[in-house]
Amino acid sequence: MVDIKYKIPREKDDYPENSKFVVKQISQIIETAIKTGNNKIFIHTNLRKGLPLENINKVAGPFVEAWALEQFEIIGDDEGNQYQLINIEPGKRLDLFDIILQFKRKRISTDYLSANIDVKATAEDIKTSGKSPNITSFARIRSEYIDDPDYIFIVLSLKYKVYSEKDQSIGITKGTMEIVSYSVYDLKYISEKDLNYNPSLGTGQLQIRDIHYVDLHHRTTWEFLQMLDKKFIRSQGKEAWLRLAKHHKWIKE
Repeated sequence: MVDIKYKIPREKDDYPENSKFVVKQISQIIETAIKTGNNKIFIHTNLRKGLPLENINKVAGPFVEAWALEQFEIIGDDEGNQYQLINIEPGKRLDLFDIILQFKRKRISTDYLSANIDVKATAEDIKTSGKSPNITSFARIRSEYIDDPDYIFIVLSLKYKVYSEKDQSIGITKGTMEIVSYSVYDLKYISEKDLNYNPSLGTGQLQIRDIHYVDLHHRTTWEFLQMLDKKFIRSQGKEAWLRLAKHHKWIKE
């Protein structure tokens, strides 16, 4: 590996400031939705036993993701919104992200920032639900940072609880899924001990050890990729990494 000529990505000097801005805006949008009571998803069912609460985590993800998308869209519909959010787009089925947010950040000059959001749902009442989620493919996310050293990938963790009440007069169970708390992380800044490499799928998945307890460590894009490479090589070996590097053009040949 000594003679390898790496493609070394170099982000702009203001990346940490831009990342902090995006995290803050997303946090404030979600926090406001929770505080103002716009944090409930109503699910009505005619099943005799109501909602399958013991397995609700298996279907919660799409509901929670749709809720988050809607909160951002509500803000985006206000052209002069205080969060400087100007565009919202849902991700497609095989995209790395669930939502793309674009901000128009006004400083001395106007900057346009894109944030790629991965929404993760965890149940408050099920201890292991969503605790250690797979985030993204090792090879795909590494390639994104090579192509764009200023790539912003945000993990939005939303914790929810579910309760229900049956209306005997019509035989319908009125269920409520309530978003109760959140965390927002820039993937690049998640500490090394909190980010695992799971080799079970494809080129392997990055996985957060415990999404409720994450430490942050500020690093450059190149430092982040070196850390990912170390995790991959420890699991799969140097030759496997080199094959991927050649295939995805991470090195100069």
